[in-house]
Amino acid sequence: MYKKLFIPGPTDVAVDVLDKMATPMIGHRTKEATVLQQSISEKLQKLMYTEDTILLSTSSGTGLMEGAIRSCTRKKAAVFSVGAFGDRWYELALYNNVPADIFKSEPGEPTTPEMVEEVLRTGEYDVVTVTHNETSSGIMNPCREIGEVIARYPDVLYLVDAVSSLGGAKIEVDAWGIDVCISSTQKCLALPPGLSLCSVSERAIEAAKKVEYRGYYLDLIRLYDQVKKNFQYPSTPSLSHMYALDYQLDRILDEGIDNRFNRHEALADIVREWAEKHFSLFAKDGYRSNTVTCINNTKEFAFSDLSNALLEHGFRIGNGYGPFKDTTFRIATMGELEEATLLELLAAIDEVLGLEA
Repeated sequence: MYKKLFIPGPTDVAVDVLDKMATPMIGHRTKEATVLQQSISEKLQKLMYTEDTILLSTSSGTGLMEGAIRSCTRKKAAVFSVGAFGDRWYELALYNNVPADIFKSEPGEPTTPEMVEEVLRTGEYDVVTVTHNETSSGIMNPCREIGEVIARYPDVLYLVDAVSSLGGAKIEVDAWGIDVCISSTQKCLALPPGLSLCSVSERAIEAAKKVEYRGYYLDLIRLYDQVKKNFQYPSTPSLSHMYALDYQLDRILDEGIDNRFNRHEALADIVREWAEKHFSLFAKDGYRSNTVTCINNTKEFAFSDLSNALLEHGFRIGNGYGPFKDTTFRIATMGELEEATLLELLAAIDEVLGLEA
């Protein structure tokens, strides 16, 4: 039985989008490949509100996160974390021998501009990493305000993980001063997993040129130089994903970018209202994600029992993640989800847990 996905990725993919994955192959060094990449780049620039160069990588979003922190850090990275995926930035630095310090917020609390200001005032750092949308805690960080702080430090690059928010929330890359904004296909973009993408500023490229050991496959300079040369890649990309991405971006633009963002927010509002009626919310008010809601399990039910019952109804939701695994559960509202389907899920949970509708 097919399960409707309310997990923080992968998300459900429309049948016509999946069909595009079966487009016949072309040579990745042909004019057709150049036209495909150029089309994707122009559409992503609209979605990301940027004039920066767009890069793709046949990897998960973690791949470009690794490439970014390794390629861009000349001195030391300041990693700000509000959960497991903020911690991942720090792990990537450690395993690539990149000097870094991690600054963690209290559980449920965001990264604040004041925190970033205090750290940058030391003069020790030339890179800041922030998770825009943290799926483990349901926090959406104030990346615009953080960018305003970083802009006062001309030598500091701003790297943002937007893996679980691009396409579901408005991210104005240029206006917010983001140097590398990273996402991947399997969340709000509603495509199969396997392709990641980023925008990269000229500032980031010039800084990366000063880093001697940037790796190979994920070296931002290699990717950038090849794209600037002919809108192609040093290594063979996933053309199937590219065909699907190009088509899906058309669907997103046809829906209307603001309409898509508003739909995600409206769905999240429904979940939040339901959760506050029956439970409580993990993330601090004012910093709650519009793509995944993290809910405190105040009734202390066994998540496995709820999950198994929901599978019988044809739904799959997420349990807690990392240190919050046993005390929270998560409902994602990403991609192509419509209100009627969400209401069916919430009614099923009410029935299974015996909650008052």
